[in-house]
Order: sequence, then C-alpha cells, then structure tokens
Amino acid sequence: MQRISDVMTRDVMSVSPQETIRRAAQMMDELNVGALPVCDGQKLVGMVTDRDITVRGVAAGQSPDTAHVEDVMSGSVHWCFDDQTVDEVMQQMGDTQIRRVPVVDHDTKELIGIVSLGDLATKHSAQVDRTLEEISSPSQPDRPH
Repeated sequence: MQRISDVMTRDVMSVSPQETIRRAAQMMDELNVGALPVCDGQKLVGMVTDRDITVRGVAAGQSPDTAHVEDVMSGSVHWCFDDQTVDEVMQQMGDTQIRRVPVVDHDTKELIGIVSLGDLATKHSAQVDRTLEEISSPSQPDRPH
C-alpha cells in the first residue's frame, strides 16, 4: 500500500496569518501555486487560496496592503499524516472536495509537506479519476452571504 510520504511535496512554503494578502498573492505568483498553508511558526492554522484572496478579500473591498491572511483564510483545515495510505487520503479529498491536503507531523502537528491532486495523478494512478469527479461535484457555499 502506497503512503502519502511517497507522493507528497516536501519543503513547502507557508505564509503567516499576519502577512498581508498582497504578500500571499505575490508568494503564490512566485511559486506558481494557487494555495498556501498558513502557519503560526511551524504550526498549521489554516489554508489560503487565490480564490480566498479574490472573493473574500478584494471583492469584499479589503485593501491588499492592509488586509491580513487571517482575514480571508480557511481556518478549518483538513490535513493528513505522512504514513496514511494514498487511498485513504484520496477518499478524504473526495469527501471534502479539496484538491490539496497539508501533511503534518504526528507528534507536533507541524507542517511537513503537502499532497495535491496533481501529486496523486503523476505518482499514483489508482482512483484519481473518481476522486477528481467527487472534488468537482457542485457543493454548497461555505459561508452565508
């Protein structure tokens, strides 16, 4: 059985919850990614996506230079451990409709990596199509209007 440690990306860049959303967007541009783990020190406290910055920040009239990542990030993060099976995490991704899952240390809960649908597609072919279909199904908004 293949483990997440076999497919995850290590040495992941993260952003502080106190950083501006402009800096988070710049980091995403520099790294060519659409999401960043949010860490207080090494402890995972959330995730911020390019969509969070645009929809929760800019569309709400927040200034990119004064709004902070903590103002737009998702605080309820689904994460996994590096010794979990790929199939188990793919099921979690499908159930929760997420494309990226931070990987944390068992003891400290500190960020040690991230696994994305792309990692799974290139390094583990089993069930990727089904997981993508589950992730892509329409869902309800995660906050009231």
